[in-house]
Amino acid sequence: METVNRKGESHGVRAEMAVLGGAREVESPRYAVIVDRISHEVPYYRAHLKGAAVLGTVVVNDPFWWEADEKFFECVLARELGVAVPKTVVLPNKAYIPDISDQSLRNLQYPLDWDGLIAYTGLPAILKPNTGGGWKDVYRVDTKEELIWAYDQSGGLAPGYRPKTMILQEFIQWEDYVRCIAIGRKDILPIRYDPTAPFQERYVINRPVESDLRTRAILNAIRLTDALGYDMDTVEFAVRDGELYAIDFLNPAPDFDNFSIKEDNFAWVLEKMSDLVISYATGEATPPWKGEHRWWRHVR
Repeated sequence: METVNRKGESHGVRAEMAVLGGAREVESPRYAVIVDRISHEVPYYRAHLKGAAVLGTVVVNDPFWWEADEKFFECVLARELGVAVPKTVVLPNKAYIPDISDQSLRNLQYPLDWDGLIAYTGLPAILKPNTGGGWKDVYRVDTKEELIWAYDQSGGLAPGYRPKTMILQEFIQWEDYVRCIAIGRKDILPIRYDPTAPFQERYVINRPVESDLRTRAILNAIRLTDALGYDMDTVEFAVRDGELYAIDFLNPAPDFDNFSIKEDNFAWVLEKMSDLVISYATGEATPPWKGEHRWWRHVR
């Protein structure tokens, strides 16, 4: 906020922590721009932001698309865009909420052809939720038995736990790994990254991404974030035999904490994000989703 206030003063732009509560269906927009980093955890915020978008507020990122997006869809899209991804299979849920009857599931293949799925992805493989992040409920499986055990965990037994839809992915044994911070679908900062290191040591600052690897990572990150319409995202690439495989690019509320991404990268994010929100607040730029939703053609 300090950076926006410093740079935006001459444009009449002022930033503050948004205060949301009791939104009405007809009201003047409270803010010109809202940067959303928490609505995936607080459902009320998501509902408020959708209404605010209809009324004219620029929301970063688009709350409608964020709610619809999923990892399996992104893998299919990446293939169509010419970006390599691991071989991926989306699996039927292990369990369902009590109100779902057998009649509702009669279209499902049963039992699953586990041998056929493993033949496609190979072993080891990664089993992870189709939505969500933070490395929650992510398993590396080395055998069929481990896969079925991990899959069974997604059914959940705890009260209030909702069964998860899981995807099974080829494990990419990488020789290099790059995480790109993407702002505004055009500004890309590739950084070496070690997903196996402790959280605060994953960003590698003493080995910058250079030459052809840097160029390809930037171009692929632009291709993905532009297609998805995300103004802030992170895109991870595992490098195997010189090929970049997009591993994780569903990050609409990416980690921007200075202690984890490191000070120089944090300074870059501040500059690019502040430029982005000021351009939206002044009307110099238009968000990628504005006018794209069907309802836009029916509202003022």
